[in-house]
Amino acid sequence: MANFKTLDGLDLRGKNVLVRADLNVPVADGKVTDATRIERIVPTLREIIKVDGKAILLSHFGRPKGKVDAAYSLEQVVPAVADETGHPVGFIATDWTDVTAARRAIDSAPAGSVLVLENTRFHPGEEANDAALAARMATLGDLYVNDAFSAAHRAHASTEGLAHLLPAAAGRAMQAELEALEKGLGNPQRPVIALVGGAKVSTKIELLENLITRVEALVIGGAMANTFLHAMGRSVGKSLAEKDLADLANTILEKAEAARCAVILPIDATVAWHFEANAPNRTYGLDAMDPDGMILDVGPNSVERIKGAIDEARTLVWNGPLGAFELPPFDRATSEVARYAASRTKAGKLVSVAGGGDTVAALAHAGVKDDFTYVSTAGGAFLEWMEGKPLPGVEALRQA
Repeated sequence: MANFKTLDGLDLRGKNVLVRADLNVPVADGKVTDATRIERIVPTLREIIKVDGKAILLSHFGRPKGKVDAAYSLEQVVPAVADETGHPVGFIATDWTDVTAARRAIDSAPAGSVLVLENTRFHPGEEANDAALAARMATLGDLYVNDAFSAAHRAHASTEGLAHLLPAAAGRAMQAELEALEKGLGNPQRPVIALVGGAKVSTKIELLENLITRVEALVIGGAMANTFLHAMGRSVGKSLAEKDLADLANTILEKAEAARCAVILPIDATVAWHFEANAPNRTYGLDAMDPDGMILDVGPNSVERIKGAIDEARTLVWNGPLGAFELPPFDRATSEVARYAASRTKAGKLVSVAGGGDTVAALAHAGVKDDFTYVSTAGGAFLEWMEGKPLPGVEALRQA
């Protein structure tokens, strides 16, 4: 991962530093309800302002569709940025068609300022990766730092185009993410086990096909496991399953066998007859499934099998829950396995890397989000990395 610059390779002193952050955070009643993404950029901002640089934040927020829309103004996240940095934060309005006024505002700000520029998606050129917009952005800074891994899978003006126009580097949050991902799949300690859950095989075909060539064992959970069980001739009752993908599921199993990747599927299940919290349920072996039941979680024997596989691994990569974790008691398997992986991590026996929205929520629900080696808050970017795809925002830094 050393083939791009970090902040250590830039002279930040007295410079105007354009920082691509991810300020696309949840807001309710005008207030930020989860500041995790803001917290992660604070180390980068502090390094800039302590040497009298100006940290000038670029970000998208929501989907204003290339037009100025007050509902999507980044002005509403400025108080949260100030709270997290413990530093005054200025806001600069612009529609991005002419940045002359923004340039004046930046120049007149004192050294060591933190400034937030208006939503980059207020201009259609952002998502189109328009060269003219990237060039306008570049006139506002001396250096470019990308600290938004969660937006790195998009080739936009502020994530990709701008990186080619100024001396560029990864910020500390981006650096930490890439170093963690390198430990996960790039150059991991082996054996590696991947745990993939979620609802649909159809959304994770490329992910599964990449993983079976990169890991020693693959645990498949969630409703997507039902598709594989059905393909193997097991009854899944009225469970959610993509039965039309049976041939694809069997092809993936054949490829895994050829690649010597052990695929671990549920051997028992927690079954209910209604999809609701605390619905009456019981455990079934998958050779005796109730035809009217729905599999809502993997069963206790499956959990012990997964724990055994984790015992044999040195690295775990996790994306997606094992069951309907948002509905108790069908959160049991996900929480138990998460706590077990966390305990192995704390004992120094496992490198654990997890990511994806549902995964982060599930680990937080289990109380172990801070006990994994690294938990990525990047949804789409984390998934595309797991699929083995190059990420434009990262590739631009490699070339910079």
